[in-house]
Order: sequence, then structure tokens, then C-alpha cells
Amino acid sequence: MNTWLTTILILIPLAGALAVWLLPFRGRGAGLTALGVGIAEFGMWAVALSRMDFGKAGPQFEQRQRWLTDLHISYHVALFPFSLWLVGLAALVLTAAIGFGLWAGRQRPRAYFGLMLLLLGAIVGVFAAQDLVLFYVFFEAMLIPLYVLVGVWGGEGRVPATVKLVIYTMAGSLLMLAAIIVLGLEQHSFDLLDTGTSGSMWIFLGFAAAFAVKAPLFPFHGWLPDAYRKSSPEVAGVLSGVVSKAAAFGFLRIAITKFPGPTHDLRVPILVLATIGLVYGSLLAFRSPDVRGVVAYSSMAQMGLITLGLFAANNLGYNGSVLQMVNHGLVSAAMFLIAGVVELRTGTGEFSKLGGMAKGRPILATLVLVVGMIMLAVPLSSTFASEFLILAGVFQQGWAWGVVGAAGMVLAALYGLRLISAVLHREQGSAVADAHRDVRPAELALLLPLVAGLIALSAWPASVSGRSFGGDNASAAVSAEFRGDTSATTEGTSK
Repeated sequence: MNTWLTTILILIPLAGALAVWLLPFRGRGAGLTALGVGIAEFGMWAVALSRMDFGKAGPQFEQRQRWLTDLHISYHVALFPFSLWLVGLAALVLTAAIGFGLWAGRQRPRAYFGLMLLLLGAIVGVFAAQDLVLFYVFFEAMLIPLYVLVGVWGGEGRVPATVKLVIYTMAGSLLMLAAIIVLGLEQHSFDLLDTGTSGSMWIFLGFAAAFAVKAPLFPFHGWLPDAYRKSSPEVAGVLSGVVSKAAAFGFLRIAITKFPGPTHDLRVPILVLATIGLVYGSLLAFRSPDVRGVVAYSSMAQMGLITLGLFAANNLGYNGSVLQMVNHGLVSAAMFLIAGVVELRTGTGEFSKLGGMAKGRPILATLVLVVGMIMLAVPLSSTFASEFLILAGVFQQGWAWGVVGAAGMVLAALYGLRLISAVLHREQGSAVADAHRDVRPAELALLLPLVAGLIALSAWPASVSGRSFGGDNASAAVSAEFRGDTSATTEGTSK
């Protein structure tokens, strides 16, 4: 069964999407079915987690079937330890998002929940694909439900937001498609484990542009504020928490591992853009007038921080970046769902109309404080561990990078404290006067798994940071293991 685990993880949500679309569900049936499929997906991920050998180098749960022999295109899927953590993040966040959509009573539920399951299947496919053409298929399939979810179920101004999202992402995707074709012809194979490395700067830039748009990194973030604000809260949580991680995954799995020369030559410009994005995003988050704006721009800042760790190109940076991907995915998803809870009660997320919500709402206050404190990266939190690893890693590339990264952490504390104060404290805003209800049990059940995941990681951050690359030497894994050469990683582990 192990060889089928990866395929099963992809097929469960895709089959669930077809069932939701085709079966004649009524009322809440479609939403409940989709929620059950999400729970089943997370359960299957737990099975894969229990069977993953974290001390073993190389891909696991691998399955390969030739599609087009002449072009060397195949259905080739597998999971590395670090990609398994991202699959678990996707399953957990999408399940919580589906539950929130069910609770909020989204219109046209069969279409809505089917698209959410299609999105989950495509995201898992991105994390599992070991063939460049297959990766591109899943990467593009991931965008289709996003366009519809934002454009149909978003709020006022959703159409311009969708148009921006389409223009930016299509431009990046076309560049990546050209890069895939050229790399496959150059290497005579599209298989990520069969191909070697390339020294082509232009092919590297084709991949990097697509991932920079999807993250987004500065200055490719023009689509971010509208998409995050105009979409429904749960879709915004998926965009920030999971879809952006597909970009970071692409940087690590393809851009860095397949193009060591261009990665080295362009490291400084990329680190510059990442630091600008970290500081600029943090400043925009601090000035944002609403809850969603703070979380949206903080996501841009955190993706800059993750990129700093990836392009630090050492053990500390790689391990810290993977842990931060999981941390930020849980934090941003939880914060967007909390913003949705606030909006359901008050009809707004603007700070000028909020305030004083801690009074009479102990559960909401506790959730905001716990998630907010972890977002602040207070000592003993999982985000503190990941950010410390990233700063230590990037410091090895130069002390200035570490200083800017530390400044970004300080700015994160400022906008995080501002968000907590604006929602829970100060004088009660005009929109809060009639919002007497605390978080309901159903809403709490959706948020608790995300918060529990953050608390568990805070207690044991090494469960991710120390078990993401099949051994102790993450640099060896990144440089050799992903190309099918496990000797470097095995040697690093034995040491």
C-alpha cells in the first residue's frame, strides 16, 4: 500500500469533488460530504506520517507510470519528509476552510465545496509531483478553482481582484511553461529525479518569476491586497496559508536544487528583494486599517522571511524555512478565520469600528491572544524557533541580512500588537455594540485544530525542523537527494 499512498492522497479530494458535483445533494449535504472528505484526507495523511521513515534519504511512497515515452513524460509522484509536512498543512487548512464555508452558509454549495476539494487535490499534487509537466498541470489546476472562488463568492470588488489575480499568475505561469519545455528538451527528460542540474540563467528566471508571483514576493505583489480582502475569509486563509507555500516549495524543489549556479549568482539580488518585501510588507501591515489587511501584508512579509532562509543555502536556513512555512500557514489561516468570525458578528473588519471585543467574549479573546502571540514570535513559540533558525542561517551569508531580518521581527511585533489591541481592547466600536455573542462551539471546533497544531509545534519544533530532509544534513539533501543521488545525504546522516 505504501507505493499508493501518495496517489491516494491526491485522489481522495478529487474523487470527493466529483461526488459533490454529481450527486444530488440537498441542503447542507454537499458541505457535510466535503467536510468528511477533508477529514478523511487528513486521516490518510496521518497514516503516511506514521509510515514515513524520517531518517531515510530519497523519496518515499513513490509511484511512476510512463505517459508519453517519446517525450519522457510520466505520472511520477512521491513525497519527501518536508513535502509531507506541507501536505498535512494543506489537508488541515482546507478542511477548516470547508467547515467555515459550511458554517457561513455559502450559496450554490455543490459548486463551492467541489471547487474547494479540487483545490485541495491540486495542491497535494503540486507537493507530490516528481515530473515537471505533471507539476505544471497541478500548478495550473490549482489556479482554476481559485479564480472561481474569488470571482463568484468574493465580496464587493471581487471582479477586479480576480482580473488582477489572473493577469499576474498567467504571466508567471507562461514563463514557467517555457522554462519547463526548454529544460526538458535540454535534459532529454522531464523527470525531476532523472534530470541533472542546469546552468541556464534564463530557465532559472522563468521558474523564479512564476514562484515570485505566487508567493508573492516584492515587487510582484500587486494582486495580493485585493484578492485577500475581496475573497471570502476561508479562501483568503487558503491563499495565504497554503497556496503561497506552493511557491516556496517550487523555489526549494526546482529553482534551488536544479539551478545551483544561477542560484549562487543571483543570491544577492534575491536576498535584496526578500529583505525589501519583509520590511515593506511589515510597514504596510502596521498601517493597514483592517484585520484582513494586516494579515495579508504580514503574509507578504513572512514569505520574504522564508525566501531569506531558502537562499541562505545552509542547514539552518533550510530547516527554519520549512518550519516557518508550516507555522505561517497555520497562523495566517487561523487569523483569516478569526477575521471571518468577527465579520460575521460585526459586518466589518475595520479597526475604526471595532474594539472592546474582549469584554464578554472570553473564547474569542483567548483565540486572538494565543494566535496573536505566536504570530509575534514570542520566545518558546514555534515561530520564534523558525525565525531564529532563519536569522542564524542568513547571518552566515552576511551580518546585514541578519540585521534586516531581526528588524522585520520587531516590526511583526508592532503590527501584531496593534491588531490585538484594535480588536480586543480600546473603546468599544460602533459595529461591536450589537455583537454580543462569543465564538460558538462549531466555530471553535474549526479553529481549535489550527491552534492545537501551533501549540504542538511550539512544544516540539524539531518534529518539523529536524525531520524534513531525511537526515541531519539539509544542505546535502537539497543539493543531491532531490536529483536521485542519496550518497551525499547518507554520508551527512552517518556523520
